[in-house]
Amino acid sequence: MHKWFYTKMAIGNIGKNRKIILPYLIMSVGIISMFYIMHAIAVNEGLASLPGAVSIIAILFFGTVVIGIFSAIFMFYTNSFLIKQRKKEIGLYNILGLEKKHIAKMLSIETLFIALTALALGLFGGIVLSKLMFMILLKLLGFDVTLKFTISGISILVSVVLFGGIFLSTLLFNIGHIHLARPIELLKGGNLGEREPKSKWIMALIGAISLGAGYYIAQTVESPLEAIFMFFIAVVLVMIGTYLLFTTGSIVVLKMLRRNKDFYYKTKNFTSVSGMIYRMKQNAVGLANICILSTAVLVSLSTTVSLYMGMEDVLESRYPHEIGIMIPDGIPENQEKVTAMVHRLADERNVELEHFNTVRTKGFPTVVEGNEFTVDLENGFDYKMSFVQLVPLEDFNLLENSSTSLQENEVLIYTNLEMLGLESIVVGGNEFLVKEELSDSLLEPKTESALAMNIYVVVEDIETLHHIYNTIYGEEDQTLDYISSIDVAGTEEAELAFNYGVYGGIAEFDFAVRADSRMLSKDSFLSAYGGFLFLGIFLGTLFLMATVLIIYYKQISEGYDDKVRFDIMQKVGMDESEVKSTIKRQIVMVFFMPLIAAIVHISFAFNVIVKMLALFGFSNISLFMICTAVTVLIFAIIYFIVYALTARAYYKIVQ
Repeated sequence: MHKWFYTKMAIGNIGKNRKIILPYLIMSVGIISMFYIMHAIAVNEGLASLPGAVSIIAILFFGTVVIGIFSAIFMFYTNSFLIKQRKKEIGLYNILGLEKKHIAKMLSIETLFIALTALALGLFGGIVLSKLMFMILLKLLGFDVTLKFTISGISILVSVVLFGGIFLSTLLFNIGHIHLARPIELLKGGNLGEREPKSKWIMALIGAISLGAGYYIAQTVESPLEAIFMFFIAVVLVMIGTYLLFTTGSIVVLKMLRRNKDFYYKTKNFTSVSGMIYRMKQNAVGLANICILSTAVLVSLSTTVSLYMGMEDVLESRYPHEIGIMIPDGIPENQEKVTAMVHRLADERNVELEHFNTVRTKGFPTVVEGNEFTVDLENGFDYKMSFVQLVPLEDFNLLENSSTSLQENEVLIYTNLEMLGLESIVVGGNEFLVKEELSDSLLEPKTESALAMNIYVVVEDIETLHHIYNTIYGEEDQTLDYISSIDVAGTEEAELAFNYGVYGGIAEFDFAVRADSRMLSKDSFLSAYGGFLFLGIFLGTLFLMATVLIIYYKQISEGYDDKVRFDIMQKVGMDESEVKSTIKRQIVMVFFMPLIAAIVHISFAFNVIVKMLALFGFSNISLFMICTAVTVLIFAIIYFIVYALTARAYYKIVQ
């Protein structure tokens, strides 16, 4: 046999199957380009010189890992579509005399050709676009950096090793699958799903329960800390419920419709329902994947866009004052040194101190049970935990410029979240009457994005504060936490110099002290949130590409499955218009189920996503709602365009 025989046959097969191989090749090129770009930016030396580089690099490497894992899973999944459509062709080769080792050789050459083409084009596209993507990232971060065009050798190597391994693994899977199958099975491979699936009520019920449990968890999460623990549990339950309801629940519903004779015995309903029952077992997994990927697109884009657009609000909420200084477990002499430093720097940097106030406090973790603040020193962290800050009345009055008075057993309380509505509290074994629960205070602004509830308890004097704290911990501790808040007025250069001066000044003290600056933290926030947006756009694009390819393959495979079926329908009396109507009705019913389910998923997930965003200091719920609505609208438009294009390919195959 001529040495180029298998090569010519492999190239000819690729050409004959271009309808299904070309989209797979394009998708592979896109994924390889995206992986190279993400990895090349992450290892770019220029990135390390940016403010907040550590967080940006961590985000980009995380994105690289996600893309790599997703690529492996998705390319294996799409490979199953390819091999399914080619089973008859391969079975025919086997019957005509080609041994399985010859078929394996032919498939190896095909895979090698596709892999080399995908790697060459993907790396070329990644190299060409990497500079543009880096410039977009710098634009999102707000930084102006001179960038030299470079080709990352390590990124090329990692890309070749990863995707070469994926292509090799899919080839071995295909060869193994064909080796174990008999020729007659290969010839009937496309029709193996034609048996009517059984109604699996138990699995459908488990799916409904899983989905309901995931929705319930998402709706009932109360705190951001709780959301950390419960979010992934809810995601897993929703994914299990989605797959089970699409694969088993849909069949149960369709068979229920078939038993409804008034509905079923109409021409349109009869053909649509019966056709969907016979093919739902095969299509359901693809539909569930489309639903999950669509949800991933919506969540990744809506959250990252919201974080980026709401960054200024996050800064204002996180840093209500320009500078905050804290001395933990300090003494009065330490605070006097800090105060002297602040006044000295204000004079040297030519800024005016608009606000400079210090509050003495002592705090401890607690769980609120009724009106009792329980302190469990043995069991450690609890996501329902709140934090109590004891504040003497003298400091509160200075801060608020008020003249409030308290009796010995009276307190004021204030929380950064919802009001407690308590008439009395029990803390440290002592009961106090709540003279007033404040609706707002300069102690801390109210916000819906706090990680945990901070409860400020204003007591009569320092002696009462120490008595409560020492009763809880059973020891004599006369130290206090000194928390200072500072606002200044001056030119931008002077304010920046003052901020840097404070950071430099506290570094020279021989006691524990730390500072937070809104101005100096802005770059790190911009780096983190800009990095998240860049990653969100990248992953959203990746998930969207995967969604489009699955939809395309679903339509193509359904077209070939339906071609014979609708030929028979026309032969038994249905005219062409009735066939077209049935096709359209069936496609619309099946095609838009994943989109509707994805919108339902993100609607129920809204509460837990808001709580998760609170971990980043985000509290602008209306902004997130708008971003989510716009994302859903844009995605629905793209989804409809994909539907229109793939439906046309479907009609051509069927007709």
